[in-house]
Parts: sequence; C-alpha cells; structure tokens
Amino acid sequence: MSYVLRTAAPSDVDAARSVMLDTVYGDLRSGYVPRWHRDIIDIEGTYLRPARRTLLVAVDETSGEVVGTGAVRDQGPQAPPNPPWIAERFPSRSTAQLCRIYVRPTHRRLGIARAMVRELSAFVADAGGYEAIYLHTDPSVPGAEPFWRSLATVVCDERTLPDGGQGIIHFELPVPVPVPSAAAGAGASGTLAATGR
Repeated sequence: MSYVLRTAAPSDVDAARSVMLDTVYGDLRSGYVPRWHRDIIDIEGTYLRPARRTLLVAVDETSGEVVGTGAVRDQGPQAPPNPPWIAERFPSRSTAQLCRIYVRPTHRRLGIARAMVRELSAFVADAGGYEAIYLHTDPSVPGAEPFWRSLATVVCDERTLPDGGQGIIHFELPVPVPVPSAAAGAGASGTLAATGR
C-alpha cells in the first residue's frame, strides 16, 4: 500500500470531516462536542484559509480514499479546562498546536501518523514565528500514548495531578530549523510507501 500526504483542498473537506467525526465517535467516544470540535464543522475557515494553519490529508493511492488527517493551528491550550500553567507556557500565536492527527483503524501502524507529524513540523518551521509545538492526547485511545511518547516530551500527565485533571497528557515537540527556501515547496506533498510496523 502507498499513500500520498498532501495539503488538503476544499474538495477534501467532506472526506477529512468523515475521518475526524468517525474518530471522535469511535476512538474518543465523546461524540461531537461543539466547544471541543467546532473546527471539524468549519474546516475551511479553521485550517484552509488562515496562513499560519494547515490541514494535511493522507490519501490511499489505490482507492483515492482520505484515510488520515493532521492539522496545525496557531492556538495554544486554554485554561480552563487545562491547567493555567500549561496555557501560560503555550500562548496562542507563538504556539503551533498539532491536532486532529487521526488515521482510520484499517490504515494504522503503517507510518502515516508519524509522516504527518514530520510534515506538520516542517510546516511550522517554514511558517515562522512559532516558538513551540504543543499537543495533547487522551491516553485511553489505543496506541495514542506510546505513539506520542516516542516522538514528543511529556510536559504534564494530568493523571498524576491531585484531582486527576481531564486525564489527558500534554506534550511538546521541538520546532525544527526551517528548510532553505529553494528546497521548500508551496505545500506539503509526498508519497509514503507503507510496509507496516
């Protein structure tokens, strides 16, 4: 199997939304909650139009199906519900938040999410002005915690807080050095040959 990672176009919005909603209902088991998932409904306004944000899609080259998503937004975590010191450490505008990194279950463990993180980190470096890359994950989602621990540094595991917080884990990734402009493209695009892990 091989996949193409590319910057989402307006024609990808419905398929990307389907991956996202299937994940929030299936893996996260929260269902659609407007205060948490508003961006899923307004993908174009949230990710496609703003200059310092992006949405990538992973497309199965054989079927043409969008099987994964990954996004960056210039918005740090808010307090509440997050601990105030987390919000202070990762302020909006100077923080690139990785979000909606979802892969359909039948396409997992093939390197798609790892490739997404690499491409999104390159976007952050090329966009400029970001001082940190932040993300959080729900450790109850199968595979999420070990995946992120293999790539990022834990900043706060809310399960260790006296009240247990929201039970999520906050992570930070380093902001990579930007690629020289001659090598940088207008948008992310690449083929990933998946062999499994």
